[in-house]
Amino acid sequence: MFELTHPLAQNIVDRAMAILPYNVNVMDCQGLILGSGEAQRINTRHEGAQLVLANRRVVEIDEQAARQLKGVQPGINVPLIHDDRLIGVLGISGDPQVLRTYAELVRMTAEMLVDQSHMQAEQHWRKQRCDDLLGALLGEREVPQRLVDEARQLGLKPGLTRTPCLIEPVDSGSSTALIDWLRARYPDSWCSMPSIGLVQWCCPSDALAEPERLVERLASQGWPIQRLAVGLPASDIRALRRGCQRVAELLAYGQSVRPDCTLLPINRHRLPALLWAHREDEGVRELLSPLRDIVARDSNGQLIRTLRSWCKHDGQPQACSAALGIHRNSLRYRLERITEISGKNLSRLDHLVELYLGLQLLEPNDAAGL
Repeated sequence: MFELTHPLAQNIVDRAMAILPYNVNVMDCQGLILGSGEAQRINTRHEGAQLVLANRRVVEIDEQAARQLKGVQPGINVPLIHDDRLIGVLGISGDPQVLRTYAELVRMTAEMLVDQSHMQAEQHWRKQRCDDLLGALLGEREVPQRLVDEARQLGLKPGLTRTPCLIEPVDSGSSTALIDWLRARYPDSWCSMPSIGLVQWCCPSDALAEPERLVERLASQGWPIQRLAVGLPASDIRALRRGCQRVAELLAYGQSVRPDCTLLPINRHRLPALLWAHREDEGVRELLSPLRDIVARDSNGQLIRTLRSWCKHDGQPQACSAALGIHRNSLRYRLERITEISGKNLSRLDHLVELYLGLQLLEPNDAAGL
């Protein structure tokens, strides 16, 4: 239920007195003065307003009547109506006969300001409630059906297929403006800030056909992106919640292992991100043992660069040697050294896969951490 507040009442008074050469008071539904051009009268009782509240009509008070009422000056007092409910009283001090026309105009203005304030309060409540619902829908393990129903009633469309994304802007202070832009540009987007400097965006799946274009567009809007992690489309809340968790793991992987990579689609980094999420498991850590041996005997990083290139070019000698700018004989020598040190035969798929997976967990310039 909407009620007059001190700030709203004083705003009405200030706007009215900017035009009228008379003092204006605004009283609540108990006759208490909430706003006035005479500051000393605020929070005092106005008996003239109580007459308006009791009779639901305009009350004019002349000099003689004013002397018989407490906290009252000559003037005119009119009811303030909102949604067909009497919520307060507007009073203008002066000669009632002179003020009649002014009173009606000021009342219309006051009621417009009340309607506007109520609408803003409703919008603020709706936004806050939507944000709370999104936090519950995406953060809880089990979501009660009543929350899903409420989300549907608020127009959040919980059944819409969405793609979970995490955006890390270069400027962490731009997150709020970025969220506002995404919501305006892509209707039915779910946006939140899981932490400072990160934007979680669950967008309608058809809105993200070309993530590269989005990165370019955000940069053109003044929001250059450090990283954009993109998950897989999810058609229900449970799948979307899992997708958000996987995207968070994907971003963490990109921050630690692929800091030079702006776009991180999960369909391209699914396996490395999964391994990174379980990097403390003993079985995963064992993948790094052969690389630890290589790094220990590879002072200039030549062998690790060669191994990365060999994996990148799918074991094709010509393409690999060309990318490294070396002769194929030199490449063969390096590969033999890698096999000798690691004990892994690069012509065997299982051995090569183990080395490849280990490389995905190797942080740049962090050989000492191996």
